[in-house]
Amino acid sequence: MRTAPTILHLDMDAFYASAEQASKPSLRGKAVVVGGIGPRGVVATASYEARVFGVHSAMPIGQARRLAPNAAYLVPRFQLYREVSEQVMGLLRELSPLVEPLSLDEAFVDLEAGEAAWDAASARLVGERLREEIRAVTGLTGSVGIAASKMLAKIASEEAKPDGLFLIVPGTERAMLGPMSVRTLPGVGPATGDHLRRAGITTVEEIAEAGEDELVRLLGKSHGASLYAMALAHDDRPVVAERDAKSVSVEDTYDVDIHDRVRVRTEVQRLAERCVQRLRGAERSGRTVVLKVRRYDFSTLTRSETLRGPTDDPAVVREAAARLLESVDTTGGVRLLGVGVTGLADYTQEDLFAQARAEAEGEGEGEGETVGVDGAGDEGRVAAEEVVEAADRRWVAGHDVRHEEFGHGWVQGSGLGRVTVRFETPYSEPGRVRTFRTDDPALVPAEPLPLVAEGDVRRVEAGERGAGSGVV
Repeated sequence: MRTAPTILHLDMDAFYASAEQASKPSLRGKAVVVGGIGPRGVVATASYEARVFGVHSAMPIGQARRLAPNAAYLVPRFQLYREVSEQVMGLLRELSPLVEPLSLDEAFVDLEAGEAAWDAASARLVGERLREEIRAVTGLTGSVGIAASKMLAKIASEEAKPDGLFLIVPGTERAMLGPMSVRTLPGVGPATGDHLRRAGITTVEEIAEAGEDELVRLLGKSHGASLYAMALAHDDRPVVAERDAKSVSVEDTYDVDIHDRVRVRTEVQRLAERCVQRLRGAERSGRTVVLKVRRYDFSTLTRSETLRGPTDDPAVVREAAARLLESVDTTGGVRLLGVGVTGLADYTQEDLFAQARAEAEGEGEGEGETVGVDGAGDEGRVAAEEVVEAADRRWVAGHDVRHEEFGHGWVQGSGLGRVTVRFETPYSEPGRVRTFRTDDPALVPAEPLPLVAEGDVRRVEAGERGAGSGVV
């Protein structure tokens, strides 16, 4: 354990929803729910205004609509979230070479390794400056926790939410943790929490008082010993800069069960293509292809095939996925399909036979490879990694569009041959709403705009260069 609070944990506040509010002036200060909008969708993130009504992450979207019927329900825009995440992670890497991203909106930073802080005062200054820089560069807010260990820094960032900073001074950890619920500790979920409650243990202090032997008796050697150590505020895990991915996968959940075997095959081929795109994006290859099928009765089947060597060839992955599908009975209907690749490597050992077949059959990576649902093509599909919806809409709620006359806007909704668009940008006042035919040639999909105008970011960077680094 360190003697100084030099581990920082950053957690962006309601990241997806906050990004949407920053992008859409008409939604600022209002309830926003980001997630799947179909009947089987789930909430990815809810704004703080929506949380007042009881909406939270992982909640079924139908339940969320009942709790907050007047909220704005939007499909995720992961391209925008990744771009903002890269800006935030760039700021963190300026502080230290040891940055451990946990997700797009969360990371640990070892301030000591970057010589950015050495005691509580300097760490607090770094944290406050980081929050200001994030707001200036992205327009969003983040909560910062600072402590002598990763576990405590993460707990501190939760205490800081929203848009705050919480620093735990070494020596005060036990007093702070003591009255907190056992659910505060990592690894204590509903089941473990209920088990401890039945044993009369509801707070962290009561875990410490119970002793390691009792915790081992209740939860087993590994979990019990680990939980006892955490209750004593012991955590010596280092910040790890590189977290090696073990697999790459994509999956889609469908609003209506798929019964047509041809349609199932088409979806598997499309998923294989997307999986390879992600694999190549990570500059990796893989040796084992995995097919996941969740049937109408919620039973989930997984099939895998190990190739002769690692590959990132789309034809090889498509063929392997197709072979795996032949061993699965889908006659009752399919609600989810997924294709993944494991056994990752940094090199490829191409399947020359598959390549030869692909060339002979005229296969390749051209634009005609991907087939959308019901022949709609890519533009008729909502393809998101964390939250995926059925693929029969052309105009997706919350996504960007551009009109020849009215400029940039976003889709408020569509149906019955009409699409409603609100025309505004992150830098404008709330815009006007207009309705068009869904086949209006003047209306086209568009790329997300940066949340902060480029000129404003340049001014922030110039200010930083002029100010120097003497803050800490």
